[in-house]
Amino acid sequence: MSRGIGINVPCEWCQSEAEKGEQTVYWELPDGTRAVEITNVPSVICSTCGMIYSSDEVTKEIEDQLLLVDTKKITKTIKYNDLMTLPRLLKRNYFDFTS
Repeated sequence: MSRGIGINVPCEWCQSEAEKGEQTVYWELPDGTRAVEITNVPSVICSTCGMIYSSDEVTKEIEDQLLLVDTKKITKTIKYNDLMTLPRLLKRNYFDFTS
């Protein structure tokens, strides 16, 4: 389920005006043992083309965080903000050579 919050941004797919919002996503943990439901993930909702997506930055934040936390402490469902505030085992993703 997604819901808009009324702030307009350009859609990356069709270039129309879209709305910032939140959605629920499902993510496989880095070790492949299970998937988790992450709610309230910042997203873009386009009523013109129907796309609902998370930005590349949000996707990278989630992937980095899942690599850096003790995933055994993540329940089947977790809110995005709760995931992002879990204590990290490492300061940063040392496997990311893009930055």
